[in-house]
Amino acid sequence: MAHTDHLTVRRVLRREIAGTIGLLTDEQDFSAMRRYRSFTFDDHTAYLQQVEALLRSRASQGSHTSVALFDPEEYAEFCAARDLEPDISSSRARFTAELAATGPTLPYEGQPLADLLPALVDEAVRQATWEYATTLLSRLGACASCGEDIGRAAFTRASGLLVRILDTARPGNRHLVCSVSGAPETLVSVLHADEDEDGTTHLDDAEALEFTTVLALGLATRSPGGLVMRTTSPNTTDCVYGWRLRGDGLEPLTAGEVFDAYCTDVESGDLISPESGVDYCVPPDLGDLEPPQRGGHHH
Repeated sequence: MAHTDHLTVRRVLRREIAGTIGLLTDEQDFSAMRRYRSFTFDDHTAYLQQVEALLRSRASQGSHTSVALFDPEEYAEFCAARDLEPDISSSRARFTAELAATGPTLPYEGQPLADLLPALVDEAVRQATWEYATTLLSRLGACASCGEDIGRAAFTRASGLLVRILDTARPGNRHLVCSVSGAPETLVSVLHADEDEDGTTHLDDAEALEFTTVLALGLATRSPGGLVMRTTSPNTTDCVYGWRLRGDGLEPLTAGEVFDAYCTDVESGDLISPESGVDYCVPPDLGDLEPPQRGGHHH
C-alpha cells in the first residue's frame, strides 16, 4: 500500500516538473549532430515527428514543455568550455538546461510543429538582433562634446519617437518595420501593435525593446535606414507610410516613395503590382521632437 502511495505521489510530482526540448530545426544542424555516436537519429523528418509526438504526449499528461533551438556549434563550444564529453546524452541535457535559462524558448501549447518552428526561429533572430544592437550601442561611449552617453541618449530619443508614431497612427492594428543599414549586415526589426475595441494598444515587451534598440542604433550612428508603418482596421483600406532615418531623426517619405518601395522587388529591382485595398500615404506630423541641445550640440 505504501509503495503504491509513493508511485502515485511521484506521478503527481512529474506533472509539476517543467521541461525543455532542444530542437534541431534544419537538416544542416541535424547532420552536424550525427557525428556523435550517442545521437542515434538518422532521419530528420522522422526525428521531428517523434519530437512532436513527445510534445503531444507530455501535454496530454498535463506537463509544460518549452522548445529551444539546439545549435551544434554552440553545443561544441559549451562542452569545450566546461570540459564535458560532447558524445553523451547527459551533456546534451545540460546544454538544453542552459538554453532554457538563457536562450530563446517558446512554450508548446498544442500547436503543430510546422507552426512552432518558424516562430522559434523568429524569436531566436529577434533576440540575436537585440543583443547585437545593444552591444553596438554600448560601445559608442560618451559624447566628446558634452559627456552624455550616446547610446542611452539615442535610446531615449527612439523611445519618444516610437510613442509618438503610435499615438499619431489611425485606429487599428499596426505593423512596423525598422531597418538600419550597416556592416556587416542590415538589421531589421518588426513590431506588432494591436489595438482592442476600447482603443488600448498592446505591445509585446520584448519586441518593443528590440525595435527601440535597433532604431536607437540607427539614430546614434546616423546610419541609412527607414521605418515603415502599416495600419489595418475592419472595413477600411490598409494605410502604409514611412520615414527615412536622417541624421538623428526621421524624415517623412512621400506617398510616391512609399509606393515605389512597396512595389519594387528588392532582389531584381523589377516593378511589382501594387496590392489592392492599400493606400500609400504621407505619414502624420510627429510634432517637434528635436532633442535638447547643449552648447549647439545634440545627438
